[in-house]
Amino acid sequence: MSPSTGAALRLLAAAADAKAVAEIGTGTGVSGIHLLHGMRADGVLTTVDPEPERQQFARQAFRAAGFASNRARFIPGRALDVLPRLADSGYDLVFCDGDRMECLDYLDESLRLLRPGGLVCFEGIFAGGRTVDSGPQPAEVVRLRELVRAVRESTELVTSLLPMGDGLLCAVKR
Repeated sequence: MSPSTGAALRLLAAAADAKAVAEIGTGTGVSGIHLLHGMRADGVLTTVDPEPERQQFARQAFRAAGFASNRARFIPGRALDVLPRLADSGYDLVFCDGDRMECLDYLDESLRLLRPGGLVCFEGIFAGGRTVDSGPQPAEVVRLRELVRAVRESTELVTSLLPMGDGLLCAVKR
């Protein structure tokens, strides 16, 4: 994740006065640290990842960054198995950085999870410049194009594609 993308996530979490954030794709914890810095002091980040060892690394990174253990809830598992168990309209922001082939499903789940006025953000939308390249593309790039189209055409969302890092697609739920 680029520093500018991290700064944008921190800003968006603060602008949303986020108390509850869901993250799809824990990774090494970099995005989670940025989100936690922007969230309210009593906010909780719920982060989902299929790799428990990544979550353990992120847990250590959060601790090293000074966050109390009760600021993050780690749920191991495939996002599309875990997300249906999370509360409807219970989240202020959903950050998606998981399997690109599942991004349209993440969008559907995010719309259910978000309160009105909540934000959904997708990282890596440019796919290294491939989403705007006119040549034949791998399935994951085609899926990202479908995601951009679905978000742009949704009457339920106000959208913007931020040209930082590898592209941050953001949308506010009406």
